[in-house]
Amino acid sequence: QVQLVESGGGLVQTGGSLRLSCAASGRILGTYTMGWFRQAPGKERQFVASISGSGGITSYAESVKGRFTISRDNAQNTMFLQMNSLKLEDTAVYYCNSDRSGVKVRIGQAAYWGQGTQVTVSS
Repeated sequence: QVQLVESGGGLVQTGGSLRLSCAASGRILGTYTMGWFRQAPGKERQFVASISGSGGITSYAESVKGRFTISRDNAQNTMFLQMNSLKLEDTAVYYCNSDRSGVKVRIGQAAYWGQGTQVTVSS
């Protein structure tokens, strides 16, 4: 069984930066893809970014390309999301997820999810 715990959310002004972390309990093997989703109030949960087990393949939503960077440290069982140039529309609860299937991670059907961390961007 795998448990995921997000941290690093908070309040930041537009243009600022935050770094989210997702710590996995149990061993997330290098074969597990990990990803980030977000959900703003009144909106559906949407894909943000994903990273392959080895970290060699990443994928981003168009809305965050060039601003967000996903990475992982398998030795630490931790994934990160560096968020720069934050915009008001980035305000949401951010969730990490993980699955053996990269497709399931990206379409939101991963087996494992964290509880979420709030990111609020203010003007």
